[in-house]
Amino acid sequence: MLTWPTSLRVFACLEPTDMRKSFDGLCGIVEQHLRQNVESGQLFLFFNRRRDRIKVLQFVGDGMIIFYKRLERGTFEVPRIVPASEQRNGGTVPGIEMRASDLALLLEGIDLRSVRRRKRWRRSETA
Repeated sequence: MLTWPTSLRVFACLEPTDMRKSFDGLCGIVEQHLRQNVESGQLFLFFNRRRDRIKVLQFVGDGMIIFYKRLERGTFEVPRIVPASEQRNGGTVPGIEMRASDLALLLEGIDLRSVRRRKRWRRSETA
């Protein structure tokens, strides 16, 4: 099982992605649709239309890596979409940010809607 530090940011692309795309194609989605810097070292998730495949893209110092998982049965739960009141520019949000722990649950097939988080202290984003 893959593990990542809890401080790692994870961005999921909510629109279905053509799984034939490789490094350059996925980097283009990260920069144009998710509006993130692909060289930040963060994780970027891409799902196919049937949601039975996922690609994870990450820059690691001197190059890129792609993790690719295909399910033999079942589907991945695409993270929930942000409510319309929180969406940018009144349009659809191309992606969302999630926790590394949520990614581990998603890869294990656990329904993220059933997960209840207890209150914890969290550093403010402005600090």
